[in-house]
Amino acid sequence: METNIYFWVGFNAFVVALLALDLFVFHRKTHVVKIKEALLWSAFWVLLSLAFNVGIYYWKGSGPALEFLTAYLIEKSLSVDNLFVFILIFNFFQVPAAFQHKILFWGVLGALFFRGVFILAGVALLAKFHFIIYILGAFLIFTGAKMAFSSGDEEIDPDSNPILKFVSRYMPVTKRHYGDKFFVKIDKTLFATPLFLVLVMVETTDVVFAADSIPAILAISKDPFIVYTSNVFALLGLRALYFALAGIMQLFHYLHYGLSLILVFIGIKLVLSDIYHMNMVVALTVVAFILTVSVILSLVFPKKDKPTMPFPDEEGVE
Repeated sequence: METNIYFWVGFNAFVVALLALDLFVFHRKTHVVKIKEALLWSAFWVLLSLAFNVGIYYWKGSGPALEFLTAYLIEKSLSVDNLFVFILIFNFFQVPAAFQHKILFWGVLGALFFRGVFILAGVALLAKFHFIIYILGAFLIFTGAKMAFSSGDEEIDPDSNPILKFVSRYMPVTKRHYGDKFFVKIDKTLFATPLFLVLVMVETTDVVFAADSIPAILAISKDPFIVYTSNVFALLGLRALYFALAGIMQLFHYLHYGLSLILVFIGIKLVLSDIYHMNMVVALTVVAFILTVSVILSLVFPKKDKPTMPFPDEEGVE
């Protein structure tokens, strides 16, 4: 069932209103996001997503509602991998905790735009060239296998980021922070601050992650509205989830392998879709089971490595 253009406009207007309320009302003043605040916001975004899921059920039926829930769960789970990378980026650039919310806010805003472009392009290509479904399936299987054999502890190397090198080459960058500003004018010359470089790293990292997550979601649903909205809701709660889990994410070391198994599972489902159509309830159950087992194993068999270094606080700003 094709979604009316007014639903697209209304949904995006609703998202923009939420983001504006978040940035200009609730987080108008720069501050360190405490765990309690992060948990409350996480609960809000999850409940809002589930409420929207109920709306999908009454509007489009049980099938699309299950697709939304499965896609949301997969995207939310894969987003946890983003959070590990964000920790490395913030630690590398010594980003004060008080400034991290602003970076993640604008990072999510950029991610919403790029995800929308990728999703619409992916749906259009699948509709026109059916064989791409096998390419995407094989890509997910390969990505899942590659993820399983990687350590998940890769170092952040800004020098290997071509976009970051381009920005540094053609725009002067200050050597210290200027509060939470991305740009500052010094002697009538516009300089980028280290926070802007961090934002560039976050944005480009998300584009890389989207190469994994978008094919996985397209394997669940071909409805662009379902794919887009599930992605948006998962991303909207990403900032709150980051601050809620930042101090304990090192505990979930087996989640990395669970996510790789999910990618392989979704890839196989996609490759075999013309031969065997898997019930969405079964797919959702498998994904939820893998996530639950990986979290339980992480807690039962804790990692013995040294914990992640704590974030510098605002006193670290020069």
